[in-house]
Amino acid sequence: MAELKFKDLTIKNNFMFGAVMAQPENCKGVIELVLGVEIDHVEVSKEKSMVYHPEYKGVRLDVYAKDENNTRYNIEMQVAKKPALGKRTRYYQGQMDMELLLSGHEYKELPNSYVIFICDFDPFGKRKYCYTFQPKCKEDPDVDLEDGRCCIFLSTYGENEEKVPRELVSFLKFVKASQEESQKDFQDPFVRHLQESIRWIKSSREMEERFMIFEEMMRDEREAGRQEGKLEGKLEGQRETKQNTALNMHKKGYPEEAIADVLEVDVEKVLEWISESGPVTK
Repeated sequence: MAELKFKDLTIKNNFMFGAVMAQPENCKGVIELVLGVEIDHVEVSKEKSMVYHPEYKGVRLDVYAKDENNTRYNIEMQVAKKPALGKRTRYYQGQMDMELLLSGHEYKELPNSYVIFICDFDPFGKRKYCYTFQPKCKEDPDVDLEDGRCCIFLSTYGENEEKVPRELVSFLKFVKASQEESQKDFQDPFVRHLQESIRWIKSSREMEERFMIFEEMMRDEREAGRQEGKLEGKLEGQRETKQNTALNMHKKGYPEEAIADVLEVDVEKVLEWISESGPVTK
């Protein structure tokens, strides 16, 4: 894999997206763009911008923020489609709620929360720029659960420009753009502001050093994953060897207890292997 250069990063890169969104005005602008409402200000939780994500088994850059009404936001850039996107939003919603409940809040005090995925692909294949999900009653869609949750998926591959604000389309085209294309004028004030933010970030030696540290962490994570994969492969090979040995001993008439003792496994495991292999003629 070619080494990613700091000067070539675009906003769709996780590190650059996190750095851009760490600036409250940028985060506020994206939220207003997505929700179509004006908010007074946002506070970005910088200590949570780099987290150890147990599902991904490693470091993830997410944007956590809250506005003047205590509404909570989790915003993430997604450049590759991963399985169970809907359940990932459930995880993030749960994390935000659990944090508040552990800090002493009651259920009725839980604020509204938004999980926003900015996807450089079409997550549902319907060619929409925006997919919004809120719990509704199956028997009567006019009945809203009113639990304060909302999940929004933005797609850079939308085609329904007439259904969404022009500014949102410009932003998503900017996200989709290659490094060279991202330098052009998108005829949009907010995109110009983001471009200026990225230029400032790239001029910062401190931010470049942070990126180098982040990349080193990611390399360590990938190497750990490769080693784990090798270990899993080795263990799988050992399991297959034991299973084959168990079946051969079973064919020769050895009792299951003796097979389990030799292979140092439970009798139940021996019986499972025999069952998986189907009827055996002795």
